[in-house]
Amino acid sequence: MLQRIQTVYLILAFAATGILMLFVPLWTTADGKPFFFMQDQFYTILLGLTTMLSIISIISFKKRQNQFVLNRLNIILNLILLGLFVYRSLNLSGEAQVSEKGIGMFLPIVAIVLLVLANKAIKKDEDLVKSVDRLR
Repeated sequence: MLQRIQTVYLILAFAATGILMLFVPLWTTADGKPFFFMQDQFYTILLGLTTMLSIISIISFKKRQNQFVLNRLNIILNLILLGLFVYRSLNLSGEAQVSEKGIGMFLPIVAIVLLVLANKAIKKDEDLVKSVDRLR
């Protein structure tokens, strides 16, 4: 259902992890070459999982509780991904590998914020349905 605000948030989270990561480099190496997530298989798997969870969550709009749980799992995967990006950029010494951080490193933060907003909207919908059921 596109008219629900959480669907819009989920589509934006999908765009951040699934579409923008294809075009935005994570960082630039000391050689001046951009480093994309596709160059590391572990990053590719994690980003694929977060993208799949976003799509599944969009599709399961009739099951709000499943959507809520999937979004929480997606938040955890994005936190792990963000932690790996930060660890990789801070662990390397000096100008050895990472020379300049790209905006692609911070896209998981955008996805986490959007998923939290989607979860708030799902919780609000669930509370509304429960209050209407009480009135019956």
